[in-house]
Amino acid sequence: MIDLPHPLKGRGAASNPEGRFESIRHQAEDDGWQHAMLDEDAPRPRTEVTEERARSAISRNDSPDIYFTQAVNPYRGCEHGCIYCYARPSHSYLNLSPGLDFETKLRAKSNLAEVLRMDLSKPGYAVSPINIGSNTDPYQPVEKRWRLTRAVLELLAECRHPCTIVTKNALIERDLDILAPMARERLVQVFLSVNSLDNQLAAKLEPRASAPHTRIKTIRALAEAGVPVGVLVAPIIPALNDRDMEAVLEQAAEAGARCAGYTTLRLPHELKALFREWLALHAPQRASHVMSLVQQMNGGRDYDSDFSTRMRGQGVFAELLRRRFEVACRKHGYGRARELKLDTSRFVPPRRLSPQGELF
Repeated sequence: MIDLPHPLKGRGAASNPEGRFESIRHQAEDDGWQHAMLDEDAPRPRTEVTEERARSAISRNDSPDIYFTQAVNPYRGCEHGCIYCYARPSHSYLNLSPGLDFETKLRAKSNLAEVLRMDLSKPGYAVSPINIGSNTDPYQPVEKRWRLTRAVLELLAECRHPCTIVTKNALIERDLDILAPMARERLVQVFLSVNSLDNQLAAKLEPRASAPHTRIKTIRALAEAGVPVGVLVAPIIPALNDRDMEAVLEQAAEAGARCAGYTTLRLPHELKALFREWLALHAPQRASHVMSLVQQMNGGRDYDSDFSTRMRGQGVFAELLRRRFEVACRKHGYGRARELKLDTSRFVPPRRLSPQGELF
């Protein structure tokens, strides 16, 4: 029998496995001495943010199943700690663990707005909406202090560049003074990710994200301010949160969401073992059932990276989810997540920052 780690309050992962590029593996062994005392006195991992100087700001995407071609991510790692986050394996590129390191050892791109200004001012730059938050959440708790997402928005508003934002944090309401004027010029669309209305489940799945009911209130606040807002029921995890799909869509529509989308659980690379560990700790009675359905939607595997199926799955259960989603969307008058056309014609290249300042 494998010994499981203890769940950590406020954290999604309970362990810190090595990334897939590491050649050395560490394994703790319990020799029976002071076991109880160590469990009780072990310090809880604290969030550490390291400043990073970005060399480029825009990452480009050509995946056929993703609606945007350009993205900006102010942070590496995410304090929200969502155990299902498909971005966890990206921390391995930093020689850090996709486990606890991903949610406690963060990188903040302190010069991001400056580098983005240079990118947008290049003569050959072709305008298309920039997605903010494609990999990690731009409004995770550390944004309150670092304000990198706000700096990016200020620049985009200055040069009238369209953008989309994906978040699960109510902190986005702080920037309504920028978002509302951008919305009037069709320069922004926001998506709130809400995959359950169960606060207890959310506290374990996504421990430092805003509570589900708070996200619904944020949808209302954005809609009332005139900001186009949609809801993403993502990810849907079979036999765990799929029962809430219709209720999420109903409440979001009542709050003012006008478009909707969904994805199913994706478990690339190290995420497979991390999610299985989470199930064993937090939902042991249904762990095997959850993974059985996950495998049914992925051709018998924990994850299938095929572009045609990775976002929605395949098979009977995936088809049932698709039909349920479509019925609920028709009932509540939702449009497709891609239907809003942002205006790319207003873009004015920003002035490059100069050591001489604004003398001329």
